[in-house]
Amino acid sequence: MKTPLIGATILLSACQQVPPSRHVETLYINNQWVDCVGVSPMQCMQVRTDEQQPWSLFYQHIEGFHFEPGYYYQLEVAKEPLTDVPADASSMRYQLIKIVNQVK
Repeated sequence: MKTPLIGATILLSACQQVPPSRHVETLYINNQWVDCVGVSPMQCMQVRTDEQQPWSLFYQHIEGFHFEPGYYYQLEVAKEPLTDVPADASSMRYQLIKIVNQVK
């Protein structure tokens, strides 16, 4: 009699989602806004995760970070996947941990 109960418990626990953990990432930020188009025309930062990579457009906001044009930044950020977001919203959340470097 214990076997069906154990099997059901294992099956139910396998279906439950474990909340994703936050991931710490380094972002390099270029020194100026650039025109981009998300849902509508807007201004984006240019970012990369490695100094050897090309710049890519960053359509999101980094919580706790205020971008000041004219400065290159190296940031340490927490990156966290989000669930149940609208179709036109980002599925990632970025939070500033610290500004590692800021150069004019």
